[in-house]
Amino acid sequence: MFKKNKWMYYPTSLSGWIITLVFLALIAQIFIAVDSKSHSVSDTFYGVLPYVISYVVIYWWLASRLSR
Repeated sequence: MFKKNKWMYYPTSLSGWIITLVFLALIAQIFIAVDSKSHSVSDTFYGVLPYVISYVVIYWWLASRLSR
């Protein structure tokens, strides 16, 4: 499903691409929701950062478990 290249994981199958697209859609949804209520760039950054870090950790763990 994923292939490791140095420190990144790349999707190599359809299911890997679906997982990656769902991950990106979740990040985009969080960004849009936080950005609509923030007043500055720093508000958006600090509002989005905890979610992005959490999702990246989950994605990295899942990709490492599903890699060849």
